[in-house]
Amino acid sequence: MAAGEGESEERVYTRARTPELPEDADISVLDPEVKQELRGLPKGLAEIVGRHLAAAGMLIDSEPELALEHARYARTKAARVAVVREAAGLAAYHAGEWAEALSELRTARRMSHGTGHVAVMADCERALGRPERAIELAREAQVALLSPDEAVELRIVAAGARRDMGQLDAAVVALQGDDLDEKRRDPWSARLFYAYADNLEAAGRTEEAVKWFLNAAQADDDNETDAAERAFDLSPQD
Repeated sequence: MAAGEGESEERVYTRARTPELPEDADISVLDPEVKQELRGLPKGLAEIVGRHLAAAGMLIDSEPELALEHARYARTKAARVAVVREAAGLAAYHAGEWAEALSELRTARRMSHGTGHVAVMADCERALGRPERAIELAREAQVALLSPDEAVELRIVAAGARRDMGQLDAAVVALQGDDLDEKRRDPWSARLFYAYADNLEAAGRTEEAVKWFLNAAQADDDNETDAAERAFDLSPQD
């Protein structure tokens, strides 16, 4: 790190405005492990940081930019707490601030000595136009330590990186595995089937793509994808 770089970063965060807390942003809604980490802070400070983390979590899907403001503010108050850096990274990711997200998640990973959100980090590398780094992250990840859903997300991102590089057949192969079974109904099956179908279409394997979009639609109990519409659009019309 260049001399003064860290100080400059701290000043940027210190100047961040204090976002107004929603009334229902309460520390009690945080996950137990987050609250446990915050116990290392003075009680009053832990309450402030916890409420801003709660606000970030509440707003991350509907108002990601505002969620990021809350996470950044929490970061100014507790930059040495891993879960705070993790929250800042995830909020930045949802707000499309890829470089900031990557920096925060790397820091959180170093502080916690865990696997971190490696799929999110890899996706940030893709968004920054560095698909080869995304693939390298996927290779380095200790897959045995990842949860099954995290491992699947990493495969999806790695396949996308292959596709970014024009390696369409390799992208398809990257998603293949024992869990790519149309009879499976794992929590991640719909996303996996959809990604597989999407990459099959990109590789020009339209008939297979239709089949897997239909499989994704059948596995998508929460209607989170447009798999059925994609299958219809690709099917021959009379």
